[in-house]
Amino acid sequence: MMRNGAKAISKYLRISPQKARLAAALIRNLPVEVAEAELRFSNLKGGRLLIKTLRSAVANAVMQQDVSKEELKVVEVRVDEGPDYKRSKPKNKGGSHPYRVRLSHFTVIVNVE
Repeated sequence: MMRNGAKAISKYLRISPQKARLAAALIRNLPVEVAEAELRFSNLKGGRLLIKTLRSAVANAVMQQDVSKEELKVVEVRVDEGPDYKRSKPKNKGGSHPYRVRLSHFTVIVNVE
């Protein structure tokens, strides 16, 4: 993979990595404009969150490398696991049931085609 692309990272997003990876799989190796359309019209929460990171990576590329948006392609999309929030729900007879709220870290790298 080319390592000289523009990169954007979003951390501590409140979505499970498993669900976010469904949206990430939609845009791998696509031109930026097509990838943005895929995310905009997919009915996924991960898509709404990932599009912000994608737009940030595109803005970084335009500012740092002086290229146009039309020339860019999504090189890498990674969804990593963040820390868990440990919570509990009250249950009968004074008991409680623990559950985990999962968080994700997104990494998007774009580069010239």
